[in-house]
Amino acid sequence: MDVSERYRESWESYWRDTSDAPGAAIFDCDAELSAGRHLPLLAPFADAALPIVDLGCGTGTQTRYLARHFPQAIGVDLAEAAVAHARRADTGGVARFEQLDATDQDAVRRLHERIGDANVYLRAVIHQSEPDARPAVAAAVATLIGDRGRAFVVELLSRAKEVLARAAQGADGPPAKLASIFAHGLTPADADDATVPGFFHDLGLPVLASGEIDLVMTENRADGVRIDLPAQWMVLGR
Repeated sequence: MDVSERYRESWESYWRDTSDAPGAAIFDCDAELSAGRHLPLLAPFADAALPIVDLGCGTGTQTRYLARHFPQAIGVDLAEAAVAHARRADTGGVARFEQLDATDQDAVRRLHERIGDANVYLRAVIHQSEPDARPAVAAAVATLIGDRGRAFVVELLSRAKEVLARAAQGADGPPAKLASIFAHGLTPADADDATVPGFFHDLGLPVLASGEIDLVMTENRADGVRIDLPAQWMVLGR
């Protein structure tokens, strides 16, 4: 299946309305606070000679970090506007960026045919995807890793919704970066905690390691405390 036109346009408009300034998107934190913390969890299981695909790359901040640790890093995103952001930010040309709908099974297979088995980095994509599209995003991960790749998947836990709700309850309403997410009709933390591992279980894709970790945001609450969101992580591979 493909994602709905409404969902696609929500992300296109979000990225069109977001500036190129580092951290302008609420989830575009410094790579040392995201991929830099995740890579040590993936590294014991992954073949570092394989390429890595950053699935849902946004501005490519994490992709560029991953490119320092793998021979090739490819950032893909549903939104053309996000890919444009990523290409502008990659002034050193260290990564490749392409538009890809992860629910388009044919397009995902074509990417796998081009690059072979790859490692995959999936950060907070499934939880905000349309419910009917979530199994297809998980299937894209399974296709891209093939037999030799490994995937690092990190997704918000349901209690992240409470953190976001508290952040939105300041006297002036939600802080600007969070308000932008809501204004574009995006729905963070919109999945039950068992849903994501369940998708991969249904695909016969073993969980090799798992745990909990906070996802760092680039926005603060009204009291100045940074918004960090509880998440679950897992390493997957055959």
